[in-house]
Amino acid sequence: MNRHLLHTEIQHFIEENLHTNVSKLLLKGTSFPKVSTTEIVEQIEAKLKCKKKLPTWFSTNNIYYPNKLNIEQTSSEVSAKYKSQLITGKTIADLTGGFGVDSYYFSKQFKTVDHFEINKNLSEIVTHNLKQLGVTNVHTRATDGIDYLKSQSTFYDWLYLDPSRRHDVKGKVFFLNDCEPNVPERLDDLFELSDQILIKTSPLLDISSGISELSQVKTIHIVAVNNEVKELLWHIENGFNGDITIKTVNLLEESHQEFSFILKEESLANSRLDFPKSFLFEPNAAILKSGGFNSIANKFQLFKLHQHSHLYTSDDVIEFPGRSFKIESVIDYSKKSMRQLSNTKANITIRNFPESVQQIRGKYRIKDGGITYLFFTTNSDNKKIVIVCSKL
Repeated sequence: MNRHLLHTEIQHFIEENLHTNVSKLLLKGTSFPKVSTTEIVEQIEAKLKCKKKLPTWFSTNNIYYPNKLNIEQTSSEVSAKYKSQLITGKTIADLTGGFGVDSYYFSKQFKTVDHFEINKNLSEIVTHNLKQLGVTNVHTRATDGIDYLKSQSTFYDWLYLDPSRRHDVKGKVFFLNDCEPNVPERLDDLFELSDQILIKTSPLLDISSGISELSQVKTIHIVAVNNEVKELLWHIENGFNGDITIKTVNLLEESHQEFSFILKEESLANSRLDFPKSFLFEPNAAILKSGGFNSIANKFQLFKLHQHSHLYTSDDVIEFPGRSFKIESVIDYSKKSMRQLSNTKANITIRNFPESVQQIRGKYRIKDGGITYLFFTTNSDNKKIVIVCSKL
């Protein structure tokens, strides 16, 4: 951490050049002593990434930013605030502290937060920033949290971990055993430190795989922001052997869409199938990730169009956790029927359909946008159809 970057004239320069072409800035260079142009550019790039993701940090004076990769990997304020409100107590250990965004929000719910970060430079940055943010109940330690606490006698109300995927793991499919720290391998150590553990993972982690790797899973939270799944939160409780609850949330700017179900009951439930009625409903991304397709149908008394289409229909308008549409017409997917849609403008969604959006647009010259919504899907008779809708 180069504290010379915090000097007033350099902070002013960074602020004044937030929207300057950094390539030109690197070529032109700067003349500040003890601070390189590269360091200044790194601060500019990292701060810009915080404008929407971490507005509290962006708007606070004298914040020191790590490299932009740390910013990309950290929780957003929206998701950090949400997860902090799920748990409460006197003490929590953030064992993979990172840039400290989660610890900052935990500090509003807990009397004491211990932030562990093995990267000494990043730990020093977090220590400085917490002072700038006026936080006094977060204690930072530049060490491996699990190993450190094993030598102590402290028992916490909660532990929090955000395991990072190892660099030697290739491909999109991965397991908790592919991460550091290896939570399944160290679960016994963790339960010596607390009975309640919250684990954040990437949405790429398969839910069934996570359950098989972990024991005593009580609740799985699927968190989406503006209909994009950002993280999975696993609450594991020492000694728990009951049914797992799945809780989904879609955090929107002005509201939250929430839906929960018991995982065991989903596997036993059945959906009613029917043809499109007056209204069409598409679950949000968090529900689609959860796999609660029968539970959502039963909760809202809806019909599915097909067992694998995950689109729902009803003759009644309801408050639904996703997108809602009025069905204007339903046409067969054939060359003759599709003539009426050629050279038009519409928003296209495919569900359980053999062609991609790009293929459909190219084949029928349908431009993107407008107020018409087209759902290309398969009905309960296994026929390919197009549902023409307007958004409610």
